[in-house]
Amino acid sequence: MTLSLLRRPEAIVAVALLLAMVIIGLVNPAFWSLDNQFGLLRSNVVIGIMALGVLLVMISGGIDVSFPAFAVAAMYLTVKGMVQFNYTGVALPFVAATLIGLILGAFNAFCIRAFRMIPLIVTLGTASVVRGLLLGLVGTSTINVDKMPPQLIDFGKTDIVNLTLADGSRYGLTAMILIYAALALAVHLALRYTMIGRSLYAFGGAPEAAARVGFDTRKTLLFAYCAAGALAGFAGLLHSSMIWLANPRDFVGFELDVIAAVVLGGASIFGGKGSVLGTLLGVFLLVMIKNSLIIMHIDTTWQQVVVGLVIIAATTLTAWRDRMRVA
Repeated sequence: MTLSLLRRPEAIVAVALLLAMVIIGLVNPAFWSLDNQFGLLRSNVVIGIMALGVLLVMISGGIDVSFPAFAVAAMYLTVKGMVQFNYTGVALPFVAATLIGLILGAFNAFCIRAFRMIPLIVTLGTASVVRGLLLGLVGTSTINVDKMPPQLIDFGKTDIVNLTLADGSRYGLTAMILIYAALALAVHLALRYTMIGRSLYAFGGAPEAAARVGFDTRKTLLFAYCAAGALAGFAGLLHSSMIWLANPRDFVGFELDVIAAVVLGGASIFGGKGSVLGTLLGVFLLVMIKNSLIIMHIDTTWQQVVVGLVIIAATTLTAWRDRMRVA
């Protein structure tokens, strides 16, 4: 029982996470400070929400690199609209951003299904088109904190806990972590207890077999990409509220970090495997590694090298695991 548990991808990632925390803590004791831990959890929120969407796509056997473009489009269009119409609410803008992402995700699914196109090519193309249209038609200027809707800023500033350091500065644990946890729970329940969740695993494992046993593969594909787009749109606006600005050039290169976190969490690039718990652990491990590199004043270029190596290593281990199970 214990041995089989340790063979699970989630257990392996959890052990790697604990070892990394111990090593980083020994190298830099400031890592264990409460303000640093709160900062780590805060950094998990946006990348984690996006990773939940990418997880669904990867379980279905696809790949999505368009979600950063969808996130920035939903974020910038929504904030631009709020400023233009002097809108003071919060709920409706998040609904709007989510719907923008969902519609763009549906377009991905339509192209992949209708024209039998490779998901990587489709999502590369839609990402380029969406970013180009956003910058060319909507604008390239950043909406700074002085022009941001104050209600959106207040929402992003909400904390569960507020504490004070010895020097008088304050820090807290963002309430956005609760939104992240709620979305993670919703995705977990959908994957584990609903027919659409089962169809994702079946379709990712063997598309033809899934169709033969009665799964509606069209709806499966549509759900995966619509959910990924919707979560990206929601995460984009949440990101804007947390950093108090809207930059139409944001999230460039973000797909590498998110895909690395999902693969690190045990999801297979070949489809049919992956879990929410593994993804959450993978996100935390990746964010922690990048945070530690920043603390150690490692150049951003080398941080990308580390992320690339993580993807290669995690993908290699996943492929080796799948071959061993077949054998």
